Amino acid sequence: VQLQASGGGLVQAGGSLRLSCAASGRTFSSYAMGWFRQPPGKGREFVAAISWSGGSTYSPDLKGRFTISRENAKKTMYLQMNSLKPEDTAVYSCAAGPKITSDEYAYDYWGQGTLVTVSS
Repeated sequence: VQLQASGGGLVQAGGSLRLSCAASGRTFSSYAMGWFRQPPGKGREFVAAISWSGGSTYSPDLKGRFTISRENAKKTMYLQMNSLKPEDTAVYSCAAGPKITSDEYAYDYWGQGTLVTVSS
C-alpha cells in the first residue's frame, strides 16, 4: 500500500482544513488507517484512527474538533479539522496497518506527510 497525504496549508486560528490520504493497492478496505502529527521540534503523536468498517478512536485532546472518515470505494481517508489552534501546527502523516490503534509502531505503511500551519 502506498499512501499520499494532501490538503495541508496555512490557516488562521479558528479556521478549518480537511486532509486527505489517498491509497494505492487493492486491499485498502482491509486496513485500519491512522493520522499522526509531528509538531516542530517534537515527537510524533497520535491524532485519530479508523477501522476498515468505520469505527474510530481519537486522541482525547483532539476529540470534538477533529473527525476522521474514510471512503473505501475511493481508497481515501480524511481528517476534518475544525477550530484550529496554533498548537495544531505540525506535519500530518497518514498510516495503514492491521488494526485500529494509537500505537504508531503497529502501522506498516506511511505516507510522506503534509504540513499544517495555524497562525494566531
